[in-house]
Amino acid sequence: MARECAVCLKRRASGNNVSHSNRKTRRSFGVNLKKVSVELDGVEKKEYLCTRCMRTANKD
Repeated sequence: MARECAVCLKRRASGNNVSHSNRKTRRSFGVNLKKVSVELDGVEKKEYLCTRCMRTANKD
């Protein structure tokens, strides 16, 4: 199973590398995921969260 954010479901995206001569080759854009302990529904467990969701959670 591919890794994705447990909160926003963000996952790997794909696109193109574009060279100076405008040739295109496929590449993937990874998500900045960290495995952290999170309390969801009153149960604490280790989940993958993107750093954007971690930042938003710290605002509260």
